[in-house]
Amino acid sequence: MQHSSDPDTSQIRAELQLAMDACNQQVLGNPYAVKFAFIAFLAGGHLLIEDLPGLGKTTLARTLAKVLGLSFKRVQFTTDLLPSDIIGVSIFNPEKRSFEFHRGAVFTSILLADEINRAPPRTQSALLEAMAEHQVSVDGDTFTLPEPFFVIATQNPTDLAGTFPLPDSQLDRFTLRISMGYVSAEQERALLKNSARIDSNAAAACFSAERLLEMRGHIQNLHCSDALIDYVQRLIAESRQFPGIRVGLSPRAGISLLAAGKAHAFIAGRGFVTANDIQAVFVEASAHRIHVDIEGKNRELAAALLKTVAVD
Repeated sequence: MQHSSDPDTSQIRAELQLAMDACNQQVLGNPYAVKFAFIAFLAGGHLLIEDLPGLGKTTLARTLAKVLGLSFKRVQFTTDLLPSDIIGVSIFNPEKRSFEFHRGAVFTSILLADEINRAPPRTQSALLEAMAEHQVSVDGDTFTLPEPFFVIATQNPTDLAGTFPLPDSQLDRFTLRISMGYVSAEQERALLKNSARIDSNAAAACFSAERLLEMRGHIQNLHCSDALIDYVQRLIAESRQFPGIRVGLSPRAGISLLAAGKAHAFIAGRGFVTANDIQAVFVEASAHRIHVDIEGKNRELAAALLKTVAVD
């Protein structure tokens, strides 16, 4: 099917809804996680999932890649993982008498960085350039990553032994941070009976890479009124003086918040962004970016901050 440069937004939304429905058939009982994974992807950012093992994080990533028609790789981050394992390494070829670059796991469209905080800072930082610039540099040469490029990283919030906290510069590259949580008793029973889960490999691809980039471009151009920009700016300013928050949101956080709001508006079927869209994504987009006086209160303080800033 050919698509014009002026895409039919109703058709795009219909395709997007089919993709989300396909994910929800696989990631049972967690439409919240599916929705925010799509928001992070459509916003052109990355997603951090902070949760316990066995709650469907890998299933979500695999299914998302399948329905979007994109390549997928998973890397288990460990204390002995090297930067070259992520980005690749140049190896000397004696026959050609030259170095050849062997690409690492990062050369994919969707990368699942499992338990990212188990790798040492040097390895974590190897992923930073890829997330920020969609390219990697090795031995003075620059290699461009596939487009679109989307990182889903996971970390366990309760297991602190043998972990290295993500630096602020890397946390800031994640558009959203979510927690999947446990499914309902009914959905858990369905999983235990093995009667409702669909093999993620059986999910049909709904898009081409070109169509996805077209969709992202359309979302980036959604209208934001001056009043909405003022509202986002007030949220950012309030975060820098709100009780309990030591370090507030940066201008980059505001840009990321707007991008997530646009994606939320598009999924909701609107061609413009409202304050409701910003409010719907604010906690997920900001809690991991603020420094708080009491550890673990990030989401609570972000939600409280949101309630104090009025909408014009």
